Amino acid sequence: MDNGVILWIDDEIDLLKPHILFLTERGYTVHTSNNGDEGVDKLKSINNIDIVFLDENMPGLSGIETLSIIKANFPNLPVVMITKSEEEHIMDDAIGASIADYLIKPVNPKQILLSVKKNLENKRLISEKTTFAYQQQFQNLGTEISPKLDHNQWTEVYKKLVFWELELSKSTDNPMQEILQMQKSEANQVFCKFYENNYLNWINGKAEDRPVLSHLLLKEKVFPLLNDNNTPLFFILIDNLRYDQWKVLQPIFEQYYRTETEDIYYSILPTTTQYARNSLFAGLLPSEIEKKYPKYWVNEGDDDTKNNYESELLAEYLKRHGYNISYSYTKVLNLTSGRKLIDNLPNLLSNQLNVIVYNFVDMLSHARTEMEVIRELADNETAYRSITQSWFNHSPLHDIVKFLSSKNVPLILTTDHGTIKVNNPVKIIGDKNTNTNLRYKTGKNLSYNNNEVFEIKKPGDAFLPKTNVSSTFVFCRNNNFFAYPNNYNYYVNYYRNTFQHGGISLEEVLIPFAILKAK
Repeated sequence: MDNGVILWIDDEIDLLKPHILFLTERGYTVHTSNNGDEGVDKLKSINNIDIVFLDENMPGLSGIETLSIIKANFPNLPVVMITKSEEEHIMDDAIGASIADYLIKPVNPKQILLSVKKNLENKRLISEKTTFAYQQQFQNLGTEISPKLDHNQWTEVYKKLVFWELELSKSTDNPMQEILQMQKSEANQVFCKFYENNYLNWINGKAEDRPVLSHLLLKEKVFPLLNDNNTPLFFILIDNLRYDQWKVLQPIFEQYYRTETEDIYYSILPTTTQYARNSLFAGLLPSEIEKKYPKYWVNEGDDDTKNNYESELLAEYLKRHGYNISYSYTKVLNLTSGRKLIDNLPNLLSNQLNVIVYNFVDMLSHARTEMEVIRELADNETAYRSITQSWFNHSPLHDIVKFLSSKNVPLILTTDHGTIKVNNPVKIIGDKNTNTNLRYKTGKNLSYNNNEVFEIKKPGDAFLPKTNVSSTFVFCRNNNFFAYPNNYNYYVNYYRNTFQHGGISLEEVLIPFAILKAK
């Protein structure tokens, strides 16, 4: 058994024989050297060293000098610094040179073994422990998934599913990841029924207990924070941001902010920008916007952009609630507008409310459908999260967050809806005026299997605009998507395994809302 190859560089190497024997008995091969020059030569000649233990205080070439040479020639090789000194500047020098660990003499064999395992076997051990932990929780989680859950309990179930999805994504146990996806699909099936059974009562005010919905978010979660007139509040909405994507972005935000509150709220139907985001900024449901502000509502068949009037709707909303405050609304659609916003940030600090809508994640979702290169980069859920994280790390939004933190400005981070990876086609027939969204359809004389969709025959019951007398709305559930019988195979192959939104699923409906305080 060979668990790994170690090089130990220490001018008192003879005194470490008990440690070396301890490691050898546990399957490690240990090479030794009593000075830095010889140690570097052995590294170059042996070639298969997995980790180096390096004494900091050696005659001749010092530990720090040896470390610099090792890192210059073997930048990815983990090096563990061992020293008698606890002086801070030595620690700083070693850490600045990207050491893997830092141990203070005298060290015992178990300390050394722990450091080796942490650096060489970390991924395997984490994978094994995570798999075992999920196996233990699998049955409990399966028992929790029930039609009897209320909206708060569904939030907790979804959080647990996302937690295990993120944990298992670090694992090499693909079968266990597949089991989780099956459990998540089962949860989605039950959730869709729950949502359909309760949705109309929620939006019609007939339910004693309801979740926070899109059109209620600002009133219930944001406006109460405007009472402090001395502190500007920034409300950042990243379009189409799922809860799991927020969880991978959260550690980056928390370099500058503390998460004071993390909630999940429910998107209205359809779970698209046109409906959910307009409702969010208007504080009204879609048909109410159409009736009260017809010049700000654009119907499905119209050619105009569906979200050109969010700023005006927000202005009317603030006015209706008596908020006579200074505010701004900025929509960022590309890199240029993001950089322009950075330059303008100092001017926005005098406002009581600043709304920023950032569209990258939504564009990523659409680009993945249309561009083969993006399909390859975001081939699965883990990759989709990773590309979102990479974008944020290098985006103007990251710089915006850093700047606002330096000014001690509180943030709200949220979204308007999520998205789901679709793979199961559902046939539908409609006329040429039927909308093009793959997760919901609206129009007259739609033909479909009633059992495969959630249908709203009277749009007014769901506060949805009615474009003609016989208009209906139908929504896909879980990971389904609509496909026309004409050219069916081509259509299905093109859109299968793409990310879509507009329908009913945990991923689209249960979306993040976080209040962040600057560190």
